[in-house]
Amino acid sequence: MTHISSKEIDAMNSEQRSQTLVELRDEMLQLRSQQALGGSSSNSGAYKQTRRSIARLLTKMNQEKEE
Repeated sequence: MTHISSKEIDAMNSEQRSQTLVELRDEMLQLRSQQALGGSSSNSGAYKQTRRSIARLLTKMNQEKEE
């Protein structure tokens, strides 16, 4: 679940977004630990994609809060 598009985020309700955010943060933690241990990740772009997906989710959640 490394990449989530903006369209997918728009289709989710607030509970699904919160759950997805938790899952992405867990995945990010695993990717960080792999890098810290010196192991090569199977997908070198997964870290960047996960980070960007988290940012997209947080942006959408903050936009809804303001409305």
